[in-house]
Amino acid sequence: MATSSTTGLRPRGSRGRHSAAVPARAEASPPTTDAPDGDGAGAGDEPIMSRRQILLVILGLMAGMFLASLDQTIVGTSIRTIGDDLHGLDQQAWVTTAYLIASTIATPIYGKLSDLFGRRPLYLFGITVFIVGSLLSSFSTSMIMLAGFRAFQGIGAGALMSLPLAIMGDILAPRERAKYQGFFLAIFGISAVLGPLIGGVFAGADQVLWIAGWRWVFLVNVPIGVVALLMVIAFLHLPRLGAHRVPRVDWWGATAVIVTLVPLLLVAEQGRDWGWTSAGAVACYVLGAVGLVAFLVVERAMGEDAIIPLKLFGSRAFSMATVLGFLVGFAMFGAMLTLPLYLQIVVGLTPTESGFATLPMVLGMMIAAAGSGQIISHTGRYGIFPVTGTAVTALGYLVLVFLSIDAPLWYVMIGMFLIGLGLGQLMQTLTLATQSAVAPRDMGVATSSSTFFRQIGGTMGTAVLLSVLFAVIPANIAHAMGDRDDLASSLDAALTPSVASAPANAAVMDRIWNPIVGPLKENVQSGLDQGAQRAREAADSEVTGRVTTAVQRQVDAGRVPAAAAAVLIERQVAAARPAAEAQALAAAAREGQATVSGGRLVVDWADAGQRRHWVDQLTPAIADRVGGNGAGADEGGGTSGLTSDTSFLNGADARLTRTFMTGFIDSAVTIYRVGLGVILLAFVLSWFFRVPPLRQTSALQEAADQERAAAAQAGPEPAVTAAGSVVGPAAGGLSPTASPPPGTPR
Repeated sequence: MATSSTTGLRPRGSRGRHSAAVPARAEASPPTTDAPDGDGAGAGDEPIMSRRQILLVILGLMAGMFLASLDQTIVGTSIRTIGDDLHGLDQQAWVTTAYLIASTIATPIYGKLSDLFGRRPLYLFGITVFIVGSLLSSFSTSMIMLAGFRAFQGIGAGALMSLPLAIMGDILAPRERAKYQGFFLAIFGISAVLGPLIGGVFAGADQVLWIAGWRWVFLVNVPIGVVALLMVIAFLHLPRLGAHRVPRVDWWGATAVIVTLVPLLLVAEQGRDWGWTSAGAVACYVLGAVGLVAFLVVERAMGEDAIIPLKLFGSRAFSMATVLGFLVGFAMFGAMLTLPLYLQIVVGLTPTESGFATLPMVLGMMIAAAGSGQIISHTGRYGIFPVTGTAVTALGYLVLVFLSIDAPLWYVMIGMFLIGLGLGQLMQTLTLATQSAVAPRDMGVATSSSTFFRQIGGTMGTAVLLSVLFAVIPANIAHAMGDRDDLASSLDAALTPSVASAPANAAVMDRIWNPIVGPLKENVQSGLDQGAQRAREAADSEVTGRVTTAVQRQVDAGRVPAAAAAVLIERQVAAARPAAEAQALAAAAREGQATVSGGRLVVDWADAGQRRHWVDQLTPAIADRVGGNGAGADEGGGTSGLTSDTSFLNGADARLTRTFMTGFIDSAVTIYRVGLGVILLAFVLSWFFRVPPLRQTSALQEAADQERAAAAQAGPEPAVTAAGSVVGPAAGGLSPTASPPPGTPR
């Protein structure tokens, strides 16, 4: 009997600690297989799945996973350009949330249906929908339209997110997965490198083949998706095991999931605009609560056929893994979406550069996933990783909490690397715990349920945290203007004619500073005009008094007739007034740090001394009015509506953008604080997480062993039937559907 140390499928009836490394044998009858050259088929003692078949299945999975992971990196890198072009960057959360809502809702549906009808057809369906959604997204003319098409795309993404994990649980014993982990790490590594490059090229190009560059961010998925679809059709073939039973689909449960989630996620996104206690928000709360009650009633009634069987939560390990997955998803998806925005808006990186700047996080995930996988493979122990994973992730967020506008890029990269290092330990171990806590026939629904709740956490995190981010930015910009040193520097630049008139600064002047410096200049000029008028009046009064006194003395001395005095006074006052007024204006100009021009006092804003004087005079009042309590953002001019299009920041003088950048960073730090709090809660809970022991065999092999044992107890006649339930290429998982007679083509 030949053996293989890599398949994770041991012979039927074989037992022992190390039996997971031996391929399974079908002894009662030859199963139909997927290998075209007969690998794993034929004689009764051939394995259920050979190493070659497993590698081909993994190749098919990698094609779909590459499509999904590449899409995430490309879109994440390009979202700022897309938002600016469609004039709706502050609606970014709609685009991201719509995608996550759809994929989240679809995830448990795919898991349950794949248990009923096989993984392969559902995986093919998901890729097809994903391709069509990508094509539609490229035609978007607004962020809301893009959000709708991304929601459709998310329906397909639900399959790409959950089914590969379930299939891996089907074909590989947990301790054997580390041997194949490198394939999947390579996919994420390649997509992490190519995604930012491709996304940056498209986002930075005005047009590619007469189409707006950013639209290729979605169009590129079409050829890649078609290739992935063909690879899945060619390579993804799994045996199917199970007894005859008519499938019962939980459509009411799926409907209840939608009714529960959509209103709650909608209010999470729109609550800041509606008001958290508005009629619309309250209606969403009520509808979500009704949906949840209906879901629990339906799932209880459906029992084994429920889309998320409530019996799964009878396992403490499954429940704890689900809670931890929710918390990790909330912190990861919500908080990490701010990093590309920070890198592009604050650091000033291009979309391509910002994508590459996130590679430390990807590197951390790859190192942690590979390292933890090898440890699990050699020791069979993995309970420590939820603790260390949450601890390291929390440390990464702690680094980001102290982020400031003057922080170097390497500081941010350290935080990203630590977060990646923590998440890499968590993702695999939480999935292993989930799959080890349930029976083989529930592998698909358990895996998808775990992914489902993690996605709910991510969707809630995205909706809530991005909503908070864009809600607090205006107030934080106003607070930033309360910093007198920063405001003085920015105001000095805005009042400098050469800076204000520079083409690169035109947009930022128009959006932020012109509404501020325009009224300031008017007020200053008004004050100077009043001062000049007072100086002239004082000069005239002084001249008139001096001339009148002198003439009166002459009248008293008899040198000037009294009748001629008035005329003489008027003539002499008129002659002396211009010089006196000029002298008074010059004195007023020196005192008021201004220049006399055309008989008026004006500030020469190009004169550094004059400008600095007025900046020092004006800064305290502006800081107190605009930055005092975060109020007055709009009166400060220019802080309302800034987040809908941030392209005005591109290439602008750093002094002019500093208050915006500071406000944005303060807002991002608020998000990182929330992420840190959530991860710390997960860290505390992880100490109470008792992981179940790892399976010694794959789910397929365990199911085959159970059928063989049942067949042996039933006698020779049923044994043939049981052995014949291993079916062929069209299958795709553990299914209770009917099986054909042995050897029947599928």
